[in-house]
Amino acid sequence: MKKKGEKLQGLIFSLPALIILFIFTLLPILYSFYLSFNKVNLVGDISYNFVGLGNYIKALRDPRVIVAIQNTLKYVIIVVPAQTLLALLLAYILNSGIKFQTGFRTLLFLPTLTSSSALTMIFMFLFSVNGPINKMLVGVGILNQPVGFLYDSKTVLYAIIIMNVWSTVPMFMTIYLAGLQDIPKTMYEAAEIDGANAFQRLVKITVPQLVPVTNYIVMVGLASTFQLFDQTYIVSGGSGGPNNATLTLSLIIYQYAFKTFGTIGYASAIAVVLTLFIFILTMILRKFSNENVTGEGLD
Repeated sequence: MKKKGEKLQGLIFSLPALIILFIFTLLPILYSFYLSFNKVNLVGDISYNFVGLGNYIKALRDPRVIVAIQNTLKYVIIVVPAQTLLALLLAYILNSGIKFQTGFRTLLFLPTLTSSSALTMIFMFLFSVNGPINKMLVGVGILNQPVGFLYDSKTVLYAIIIMNVWSTVPMFMTIYLAGLQDIPKTMYEAAEIDGANAFQRLVKITVPQLVPVTNYIVMVGLASTFQLFDQTYIVSGGSGGPNNATLTLSLIIYQYAFKTFGTIGYASAIAVVLTLFIFILTMILRKFSNENVTGEGLD
């Protein structure tokens, strides 16, 4: 009876959060899934015309959706490994006992305290034709003349990649720092006695011990990078330009949902595909990480 009472109390205390989660998360997901099978008119007399898998088939044949998938995958493939590796290296350096490490931590963490929109505006200035980056590259002789990084389809996505890596690394660095604090110092001392240098200690002790932290960071990174929207929206003005170079899945969902008449069902289908893709990748990574942890425990 006591256990049942405790369970009931727990349910009562968590009920408000569960209700909010149901109303603002689960219901919209279910409604979006329903819309993805319909051609919807939300103006005037609201109507739903069931089209089955028509929206999904159309998405697979849509050249703009294919471009959005390519841009998103390119962004994910570059950003996730880069931000993970840089965060680990910075955390390792800051945890090594260097001077002024508290000040360095504060400075490196500052980007996370700034809104994404403000950071995007700052980087648009930095990468502008008359911005500091162009002046520096021309000054050292790397460029003969300023380049419109944000107006060239070959460079604009890479400028956004640099911006996002710079802005996300501090948060992941902080998580790695917390993980490093849990590694017993005796392991490093024993390795040092055995003659292991700093690099060997990093590869043989630090990296394996941080596998669960790394798996978490990669999963969070995958989920966030696949949903890239605000930076590409601000840089391109919502168009996905130049020449669809900044068109991502989240941005094209927005365009079809709010900028094109009668295509909200189609936008919902793309959103469902994106959600399923993120979910499947996350589950695969989670299963892989669990197997690694289990294997390490058995060893």
